[in-house]
Amino acid sequence: MALESCFQVSTIASSITLKNKHLHPPFNQKLKLPSKRGITISNLSNPLSVKGGSVKTRFQVACQAKSAVDEVLVVTDENWNQVVVGSESPVLVEFWAPWCGPCKMIAPVIEEIAKEFAGKIACCKVNTDDCPNVATNLGIRSIPTVLIFKNGERKECIVGAVPKSTLCTTLEKYFDA
Repeated sequence: MALESCFQVSTIASSITLKNKHLHPPFNQKLKLPSKRGITISNLSNPLSVKGGSVKTRFQVACQAKSAVDEVLVVTDENWNQVVVGSESPVLVEFWAPWCGPCKMIAPVIEEIAKEFAGKIACCKVNTDDCPNVATNLGIRSIPTVLIFKNGERKECIVGAVPKSTLCTTLEKYFDA
């Protein structure tokens, strides 16, 4: 889902034949793919046309989400402000502990969400045993607790091991249209 709108297709006219003359102009047009699932090169029409000749084209596809983080980042008391408060994108933060059974249940869900929404959100986790200051300052009393931040502000709080659909529905409210 995260990568469905990050692709860019370059249609390159590698050569043009026009009335038996073979030309090699530097054509390079960039098109944005529509944001939907199942995009294939065959969905695109050739944007280049030459009257009285033919155009040989090739397609190049490049992912523009090179900087997207698709893993759950570990946040500590020291990097909290930089990673969460200073983030330009929405941030999902899971508060957990290694001994917590429900935390172990929700961890794979958070990892899936990090991959699925890479480039749209950042997913982080805070070990409350190792970093008690952040948890105390935010009033975390039960784990797992998931907080959603946008523009450095706390927007949502979800307590307990909830289904993936609940987390996704909550997160989608904070994606920019």
